[in-house]
Amino acid sequence: MGVISLGYYIPMTITGAQIGLALTDAAITKVTELLADQTPGIGLRVKVQPACSGFQYELYFDDESLPGDLEQLLGAVRLVVDEASAPYLVGATITFDDDQGFTIDNPNATNGCACDSATC
Repeated sequence: MGVISLGYYIPMTITGAQIGLALTDAAITKVTELLADQTPGIGLRVKVQPACSGFQYELYFDDESLPGDLEQLLGAVRLVVDEASAPYLVGATITFDDDQGFTIDNPNATNGCACDSATC
């Protein structure tokens, strides 16, 4: 098994406790490339949503800040996590490679979805 060099570890404060989400160098580079032609102020939102057998992740660009959002600036990238999703992302790592795109390795996840749905 190879070693992943983490580009950034993002500590955020939520109700007095520390949480963290890591991004590899490759993930930071790809987000920066994708944001190059976007309006300034757009950030990468990471969200955890209910799915058929647990939860699924959403990664998308967003130009809004909502009440309770946690934000961290990483160079030119604004990372946004809503307060409800933050506890599920503690210790997770977002990676990127050209074959698989963005993936999230989350030590909190216990199983994956087996329903064959493209949305899980």
